[in-house]
Amino acid sequence: MERPRAPKKLDADGLWEYALRVLARRSQSSAELKQKLSLRAASPAVVTAVLAKLRDYGMADDAKFAESFASSRLRNQGFGKMRVLRDLQSKRVGQAIAQRAVEKTFEGTEELDLARQFLERKYRGRSVAELLKDERNMAAAYRRLRTAGFSGSVSLSVLKSYGVSAPADFEEAPEEE
Repeated sequence: MERPRAPKKLDADGLWEYALRVLARRSQSSAELKQKLSLRAASPAVVTAVLAKLRDYGMADDAKFAESFASSRLRNQGFGKMRVLRDLQSKRVGQAIAQRAVEKTFEGTEELDLARQFLERKYRGRSVAELLKDERNMAAAYRRLRTAGFSGSVSLSVLKSYGVSAPADFEEAPEEE
C-alpha cells in the first residue's frame, strides 16, 4: 500500500491562491484558516503575511464571520442562542466576538416562538400535542430543544404550552452561560 503523499509546501503566491480557494468553498474563521494555511505553508512567516493580506481585504474578519454564521444558523436551522454560541466556539471564534454576534443576531427574536417553530418543524406532519402526551416523547422533545440551544426554562415552557405537564422527576436543567 502506498502512503498518502504529504501536500506540497507552498510559497507566498501559492498560499495566497490556496487561501482564496479555501474561502471560495466556505467561510472560515481566522483560526480555522490559519490552521489550514499552516499545513501547506513553506514557513510560518508566509502564513502571517497571507493572513495579514486577507485581513486587509476583509476576507479574514472574525466579527463578520461570526455575524454571518449566527444569522445563518438562526434563519436556516432555527437554533437557539446557546447552540449558535457553542458552534462559534467550536470554530475557534473568540468568546467576546461570538457573544456580540449572537446578541446582535438574536436581538428582537422571541425565544419561545423560535423553540415552538423548531418543534413544529421537527415533528412535521404529526400532532405535537398528541405526541407529547407520552412521557418518553416529551423527554425526547425536551432533549431535542436543549440540544438545539434553547434554555431549560424556555424548553419546559414550550412543552407546557402544548398542554403537557412535566413529570415530578423532570427537573429544570441549570441555565448555561
